[in-house]
Amino acid sequence: MQLTMIEINQIRDKYQKQAVNTWAKAGFKGSIFAGTGFGKSRVGVLAIGETLKRDTKANALILVPTVQLQNQFIAEFSKWGYESYIDRIEVLCYQSAYKLVGQHYTIVVCDEIHLGLSLEYRKFFKYNMYDRLLCMTATLPEEEEYREELLKMAPAVFTMSLDKCVSLGIVAPYSIYCLPIELTKDERDRYKQINNKFIYYKYALGNYDAFNEAKRILGTLNSHPDDKTAAVGFYKCIRERKAIIDFAENKVTAFRSLVNDNLDKKILAFGGANDFTDILCDSVKPAAAAYHSKKTKKQKEQALKDFNEDIINVLCSTKALNQGFDVPDANFGIICGITSKALSMVQRVGRLIRFQEGKTGKVVIIYVKDSQEEKWLKNSVRQMKNVNWIAKASDIV
Repeated sequence: MQLTMIEINQIRDKYQKQAVNTWAKAGFKGSIFAGTGFGKSRVGVLAIGETLKRDTKANALILVPTVQLQNQFIAEFSKWGYESYIDRIEVLCYQSAYKLVGQHYTIVVCDEIHLGLSLEYRKFFKYNMYDRLLCMTATLPEEEEYREELLKMAPAVFTMSLDKCVSLGIVAPYSIYCLPIELTKDERDRYKQINNKFIYYKYALGNYDAFNEAKRILGTLNSHPDDKTAAVGFYKCIRERKAIIDFAENKVTAFRSLVNDNLDKKILAFGGANDFTDILCDSVKPAAAAYHSKKTKKQKEQALKDFNEDIINVLCSTKALNQGFDVPDANFGIICGITSKALSMVQRVGRLIRFQEGKTGKVVIIYVKDSQEEKWLKNSVRQMKNVNWIAKASDIV
């Protein structure tokens, strides 16, 4: 029997407080990894609220990757009864916070910390002081450097996977369908040609660690010209190969067919590049609008408003909806752009499984068969349940 909203909130409250208590017992420094829909924002609010309540001179800083999340966090304090502390709380995006030097905060909360771990953004943690640190994201970063840096400054203290959230009933159950498409003959010929060059450059760079070797060569002033040629060619092949995959003609055909078969649903769609996201959107207009970084603030606000008010039933994005968007009405997802990162997949699936009574989320991932994209897909869903590898769209149930 499905839980009521009151029961869902009681379960969330229990585990959110458990996460905060575990972090406190670990010395007020640590990372919390929890799936989308767990309510990580409230965990941050509770940690800050309790800190400021106990010390009238305490101050807090919240670091987030987007302006959207800035606004959401500020609203969360009023929602949970901590509005009296807002004047002691600063909310900044990572891209501005790293410029700070010599500041001191009682508590720093980092949301979507996987996006704040670049060498540049880590300057904040090096040149500023803080007594308490809480970092939050859905899963551990896959990049070894980022993972090591995060666990060094904020060890893991609490973990709840997306599937655990599903089993507790605090997010909707879901099914993932992996739908293959073929490249056209022209696309396949170009893909093979570029892939052969990619393999050549990969072996020229040492094969096993070609990515890091290319990065090292391009970052060294006195590298041998032949090595630089190989490194530049290697990265060029990666970009060109991905462009063929991202803009595959048959992805549009499959996408349009899926939308037409599911016009009674609220659909979130993800492309692999902004220009391709526009192509997807145009293929099903007037039922769709695009929401990505190339759109103006006004265009994005209008697209989201139209989607929430059922004027359109398809919202197409690239990465802009990955973090910080709560669209509980969405119940069908179509992903046409894939990376190898499991975190990106968890976040996209998470957009579709926000709890709503009677809801089951379905996600269809359209991928290019026998390509690098298929390898990326297998890696990105390897730890997820309810993944179905199908041959055709009619296999979706």
